[in-house]
Amino acid sequence: MKKIVLCGSMDFIGRMAECAEILRRAGLAPVVPVSDDLDFIEAAGRNEFKKRVSRAHFDEIADKETFAILVVNDRKNGQDNYIGASTFAEIALAFYFEKEIYVLNDLYSPYADELAAWGARLLRGNLQNITT
Repeated sequence: MKKIVLCGSMDFIGRMAECAEILRRAGLAPVVPVSDDLDFIEAAGRNEFKKRVSRAHFDEIADKETFAILVVNDRKNGQDNYIGASTFAEIALAFYFEKEIYVLNDLYSPYADELAAWGARLLRGNLQNITT
């Protein structure tokens, strides 16, 4: 089964789970990031926790079994198609490792040039446009 890693703001974790279920039904093996609900982690351990889960997610992207990432980029803080710093780092890693980059919605304007240059494929909400 082909593996696809979902990326996006933790505010979109519910949407990522919905997308993962659709991808699973389509015969793919989706990987959803570990939720970073920091309210349950002592302040002193938050940075270590974030480091650990970020590295683990990077490992999933770099894995030879992973063929693509899916960037879940909904509206956040009044911005359409939001992509934060961590997600952009994941996109850059996927580009480096020559993985397909799918963007759930449209281009996020601050990163539009890079996303276009790196061959990001816009799904405009239609997961059926993912090809393996």
